Amino acid sequence: MRVFTGVDDLRSAVGTQIGTSDWATVEQDRIDTFADATGDHQWIHVDPERAKDGPFGATIAHGFLTLSLLSTLAGQTYQVENVKMGVNYGLNKVRFTSPVAVGTKIRAVVDLVDVSDVTGGVQLTTKVTIEIEGSERPALVAEWLTRQYV
Repeated sequence: MRVFTGVDDLRSAVGTQIGTSDWATVEQDRIDTFADATGDHQWIHVDPERAKDGPFGATIAHGFLTLSLLSTLAGQTYQVENVKMGVNYGLNKVRFTSPVAVGTKIRAVVDLVDVSDVTGGVQLTTKVTIEIEGSERPALVAEWLTRQYV
């Protein structure tokens, strides 16, 4: 995990890769729990028997499940000290570029694109790529906005 000592330290890292998370396995129970939480029980996500004959050969994670893992995975990559708090501000762009099959390992690669001033702190723009172990194509690419308040 990369540790930034404050806002100035963040500014000096713009344009660089600031971290890579550990690999995390996407298991069926997580997919099922997400389906229950969102009400999205489409068979490609929750019916392993039917999904065997489907387009992906197995169940796949919901795209929004993969997106929701940004907080956990990107949270392993960097930390900002000497700030009061950090908050999720939103997303500029998200693309689901490859399905995440059950049992697949994924990880986040985080690049710091921009640091801009906002009232009370700074806004970070990061490019987060969710990689799939053994695949050249990522599962997801997102431009994520977070804020650090000083």
